[in-house]
Amino acid sequence: MPAPKTKITLVGSAMARHGVEFIYEGELSACNACKVRKACNNLQKGKMYRVTVVRESSRHECPVHLGGVCAVEVVESPLVALIGADMAILNSTIQYSAPCNRADCKIFELCHPEGIVEGARYVVTEILGNPPDGCERGRVLKLVELQSQ
Repeated sequence: MPAPKTKITLVGSAMARHGVEFIYEGELSACNACKVRKACNNLQKGKMYRVTVVRESSRHECPVHLGGVCAVEVVESPLVALIGADMAILNSTIQYSAPCNRADCKIFELCHPEGIVEGARYVVTEILGNPPDGCERGRVLKLVELQSQ
């Protein structure tokens, strides 16, 4: 599988550290008058990213982030999720659909991990095994690592 694509963006200086993961929440109204607005808001809303390189020499003032923003290189973070066992095939492409919407379930967070986009396509990059607790509805699930396609 090819290496994840790197994007250059701006993040708050407090988050500009190698390895920091974050979910891009989208543009704020305070960004409207900013001259570097497009560089900050070039990621896909709702997806999780990881900082891989910090460009220390590139800092800018920001009305949102205390201490300004810093240029960084990011990649989409792999996501750990539960999927149906029949879809858990290494290097296969799936369209993610949560196995269940039962919010009181013990494994709900693994069926609805932060940063995953319902209906988006992902590649199964690793099969991690069985869920920590069984599915309360009796579904056969596998814990996998997914990478956005």
